[in-house]
Amino acid sequence: MQATEHILIIEDEVDIAEFLALELNHEGYEVTVESDGRQGLDKALAQDWDLLLLDIMLPGLSGMEICRRVRSQSDVPIIMLTARQSVPDRVAGLDVGADDYLVKPFAVEELLARIRVALRRTRTTAKDEEIITVEDLTLNRATREVTRADETITLTAREFDLLELFMRNRNHVLPREVILEKVWGYDFAGGTNVVDVYVRYLRNKIDVPYGSQLLQTVRGVGYLLKE
Repeated sequence: MQATEHILIIEDEVDIAEFLALELNHEGYEVTVESDGRQGLDKALAQDWDLLLLDIMLPGLSGMEICRRVRSQSDVPIIMLTARQSVPDRVAGLDVGADDYLVKPFAVEELLARIRVALRRTRTTAKDEEIITVEDLTLNRATREVTRADETITLTAREFDLLELFMRNRNHVLPREVILEKVWGYDFAGGTNVVDVYVRYLRNKIDVPYGSQLLQTVRGVGYLLKE
């Protein structure tokens, strides 16, 4: 029997929060609700959650900032809930690390479907965490081997870690700052240009010899590995 999945809702509109909690409980999820931004961030970082539902407009700390800080430390799925529906607002939410973005008012059936997709993706990643495949590119975490089109590719330790980050987050744009934090760490003294340098190294090994570009640039934002 599958364990109950824990969802943290950070939402300051009481009616919406109570409605979401009721619906999610009915679907079999365990739910915790927090209405303040700073307290929500503390709670999000204090324990492991299976998914976060995060409002953007919050007292204390914005949902954007919560998302950015959580994403720097965790790969937990994050779905942002907001009344803002402009394209720049949606892009901003995805750029700080949200997995999905839903505009209020929304149909609860659509939210539940998006939650199922996000959780299914997480379960699949956890099950196959030792071997990750994107098209004809395969990374074996246990042996630290990488192949493309059945040919072995030799990577440095840093290149391997960078590729693993891209492959685990395939089809999601990763800002340079997030890449830097995840691969090099907070105490790294260099700038984000080191990310560009290593992406170029990586492309020369995994893309250029095969005439097909998996690793793509999103101008002004960062990079993604696209299937």
